[in-house]
Amino acid sequence: VQLQASGGGLVQPGGSLRLSCVASGFNLDDYAVGWFRQAPGKEREAVSCISSVAGFTTYLDSVKGRLTLSRNSDENTVYLQMNSLKPEDAASYYCAIMSGSCSRWSDRYTFWGRGTLVTVSS
Repeated sequence: VQLQASGGGLVQPGGSLRLSCVASGFNLDDYAVGWFRQAPGKEREAVSCISSVAGFTTYLDSVKGRLTLSRNSDENTVYLQMNSLKPEDAASYYCAIMSGSCSRWSDRYTFWGRGTLVTVSS
């Protein structure tokens, strides 16, 4: 059973990245999938989440309109498309799963992938 986040990298302000959260050993569709980020010296914060039922999505206010979360059931993957990136988006990004509906509280999530680093700098 594994959850792997990838797709981070260095991008200029205004640029784009697509993060992937790939599951192996279980069906990712059975879970709500959340993305969190943590910058150095800051607390971890919930960025976005997609529910297991109906695919409802939620977003942190500061990323609304710039980030889009989606599922690809065939690939057992959740994608976080990040556009118009800002320096304040720089952080390590983590995906995690939980049963039931989405939550912004990290302790509700039962299984985490390793982080992928996003750097936004000119």
